[in-house]
Amino acid sequence: MSIIYLSAAGGASLCWAIGAMVAHRPATLLGAFEFTRTQLISSSAVLLCLVTALDDWRSVTWEHWASFTVASLVGVVLTNLAMVSCLRRGGPRRTQLLVAMNAPIAAILGYGFLGEVMSTQKFYGAALAFAGLLLAILFGRRTEESRLEVLQGSLAVVVVLGLVAATCKAVGLIALKPALLAGTSPLAASALRTGGAALVLSVIALWPAEVFDPLTKRTPGLVIHAIVPGFLGYVAAVSLQLYALQGYDTGIVAVLSSAAPVFILPLQWVTTHVRPPTPAWFGAGLTLVGTGLILYG
Repeated sequence: MSIIYLSAAGGASLCWAIGAMVAHRPATLLGAFEFTRTQLISSSAVLLCLVTALDDWRSVTWEHWASFTVASLVGVVLTNLAMVSCLRRGGPRRTQLLVAMNAPIAAILGYGFLGEVMSTQKFYGAALAFAGLLLAILFGRRTEESRLEVLQGSLAVVVVLGLVAATCKAVGLIALKPALLAGTSPLAASALRTGGAALVLSVIALWPAEVFDPLTKRTPGLVIHAIVPGFLGYVAAVSLQLYALQGYDTGIVAVLSSAAPVFILPLQWVTTHVRPPTPAWFGAGLTLVGTGLILYG
């Protein structure tokens, strides 16, 4: 059964990897707030329809309403506003590197609040997978190949935004796990956290402040360009991640579902016809070895 949960976590990474390939441009053009709001509203609508059609609302353990609230406000709203702001200023590689820190943070929180303890082999496997992930991010792009590496503003601000996003993402996972263990289906949990976040941002958007306005005029093509990675992330990836979280340790799920940079390597090679550097492939190999240790630990 463990291989199913681990495969779900890996599938979440693949969905996020594909989404990341197309998310940078609309995020830059629309701005953090409008990009996040557009994705959340469209994705929550799809999730609500799916859960209703599947009659999954009956699985929701409503006594865990506080978990759903924290997962929405901290795990989605704050995470994504910080992450998209980091993406706009620091580019995808730096953002991936910083947000990947959610894995060790989630492992620490899982130990402190949920009493989760890894076996020695699983710990080493998670450490290898995480080290490989960092190598894949650090060496995943040749600096001369892409304008996405240009730093906009202060590096210190980028680091703070990325670490805030990583911490909030880990908190959201920890908050939601008790509800999942109590029987709430991953799809229903995903719909509640995404729908709650969409409602919050929609209410905030009613405030007539310039900071909430799109940076660029919304066009049908730009909106669609923003919605597609949203479906891959909020609908597909999050549902797979929560399914994995329902049956496996938080820290390991966080590591494997953060492995999007590993999947990005072949996608990048295919789309740009530029082979990623050797250290990045070595990192991908370490991640595979670490995953094997986890699977058979």
